Amino acid sequence: MELLRFSTAGSVDDGKSTLIGRLLFDSKAIPDDQYEAIKRASNNDDGGVDLALLTDGLRAEREQKITIDVAYRYFATPKRRFIIADTPGHAQYTRNMVTGASTAQAAVILVDARNGLLEQSRRHAALSALLRVPHLAVAVNKMDLVGFDEGVFRAIETEFAAFASKLGVTATAIPLSALAGDNVVERSKNTPYYAGPSLLEWLEGLPVAETRGSEPFRFPVQCVIRPHQNFRGFAGRVVGGVVRPGDAVIALPSGKRSTVKEIVTADGYLAEAHSGESVVLTLTDEVDISRGDLIAMQESPPTTARRFTATVCVLSEAGLAPGRPYIATHTTRQAAAIIEKIDYRLAVENLEKEETRGLALNELGQATITLAQPLLLDPYTQSREMGGFLLLDPATSVPVAAGMVTEILTESDHEAPSEPWTRAERELRHGHRGGVVVVADRAAAAALERELVTRGWYTAFVEQGSTDTLTENGIIAITLGESSQPLETQLDTLLLMEQNQVGFAEGI
Repeated sequence: MELLRFSTAGSVDDGKSTLIGRLLFDSKAIPDDQYEAIKRASNNDDGGVDLALLTDGLRAEREQKITIDVAYRYFATPKRRFIIADTPGHAQYTRNMVTGASTAQAAVILVDARNGLLEQSRRHAALSALLRVPHLAVAVNKMDLVGFDEGVFRAIETEFAAFASKLGVTATAIPLSALAGDNVVERSKNTPYYAGPSLLEWLEGLPVAETRGSEPFRFPVQCVIRPHQNFRGFAGRVVGGVVRPGDAVIALPSGKRSTVKEIVTADGYLAEAHSGESVVLTLTDEVDISRGDLIAMQESPPTTARRFTATVCVLSEAGLAPGRPYIATHTTRQAAAIIEKIDYRLAVENLEKEETRGLALNELGQATITLAQPLLLDPYTQSREMGGFLLLDPATSVPVAAGMVTEILTESDHEAPSEPWTRAERELRHGHRGGVVVVADRAAAAALERELVTRGWYTAFVEQGSTDTLTENGIIAITLGESSQPLETQLDTLLLMEQNQVGFAEGI
C-alpha cells in the first residue's frame, strides 16, 4: 500500500492531539492494552477517555495539556498507510513544526471554530507553503461548541482561502469535532451543508504518487557495496525521479558517464526505482564513485555551486549571524560554510520582510551563504531533498539552522573583480578564521608558526603593534604575552571544520 506522511498544526488548544487520537480510535488503530492505559491516565470526571494522551507522551505535555515536541504515530486503513507528525502550536516551538512538516506530503491546519483564524494558524499555513507541502486542509474544529453553525464555518473557510491565495496554495476546509468524532472518520449528519469528504476520506484520496516522475533523478551514494570481485554496487536512496536499467547517468562531481545495469534490493531485482526507495545500483562501466558522490541523469544534472541564497529557520539558541563559520550538511556531503549576510527576516504571519543583522531561535529569514567546497544543488521549489540542508556548529555538530535553497548564484553573481575579497571569502579560502594567538615566548611562537604553516594555515608573527589588519584579512597573528586560555583552546576556536586539526597543538 502507498504511504502518506502528513502533519498537524495550529494554535494552542485547537485540539490537534485530540484529533489524532480520535482518528486513531475511530479507525480502530489503537491496541486494546494501549487504550486501557490511556483510559486509566485520563482522570476525567465524566469517566471519558482523553484521546490526546495518545500523542502527548511527555510528562510536561500531560501536565500542561499542550504539545511541546513532535510526536509521530503510525496507522493503516485498508486503502493506505499513514505516518502522522503532531507538531506544537506555540510560536516558541516553530522549529519543531518545521521539523514535522519538512517531510510531509499533506498538512492539516486546525482552527478553533470559536476563535476563528489566529496568528498561529496563519504562521503554520505559511510554513507549510514555504516547505512545499503539496496538500493543505483547514480543519475547523470544535464545531459542536458553536452548534455546528454554517455561518461560522463559511466565514473561516473564506478567510483562510484568501490568506492561502497569497501563499500560492489552495486548501480544503472541513468542519469537524475531534472530541465527538464528527467528520473525522465518518461523515456527520450535523453538517448537512457540507458535502465534502471526512478528514480520513480526504487523506485516503490524496494523489501521493503524482510527483514521482516530475522531479529529475537524484541518487546520493551512501556507500559502495563490494561483497566480492564480481560485484560492485552503489547503495543509497532515490531522492527524486525514477531510474530504470538502461538509463544513461552521470556521476558527480567527477563527471564520469555510464549506464545503469541493474537495480538490486534484498528481495531481488527491480524494473524501476522511485523516489523514496533505498536500492543498490550497478553500472555497466567501472566508474570511481564513493560516499558523497551523486548519480543523476546525463541530460538533467544538478547545479554545482559554492554560493546561494536560502530560506533558513533557526534551530539553536545561538542564533544565526553573518561571519560565523558553519558546516553545511546536504544529502551525503558536507562543506564549510559562512553566512555572507542575512538578507531579511520573514514575518510568516503576514509575509512581510524585515531588515535584520541576525536571526534568533525559531525565526525565519533569507540568507546568502558561501561554501568552501561546492555542493550539488537544486532549488527547493524543484526538489525538497536536493534543495534542503542543515547548518551545523563546527565545534559541537549541533544543528543551528535548517535551510531551503531559493536561488543558486553563479560566478557572475559575485562582487566585481575590482572589489577586494571579503573577510568571509578569505576565511573560507584559508580554512580557518582570522584571529590572534597569544604564546609565552619567542621560541614557542616560532615553533607554533612553523607547525601551522606546515599544516597550510595562514600566519604572521607580530612581536609588537596592531594585529587588526591581519585578522581582518583572515590571517592568524601570533604574538607574545600571557593568555588565560590554553593554546589548544585558542587554536580550536579558529577552526572552520574539525579535520585532523583539533588538539594537534599539544606539546608545541
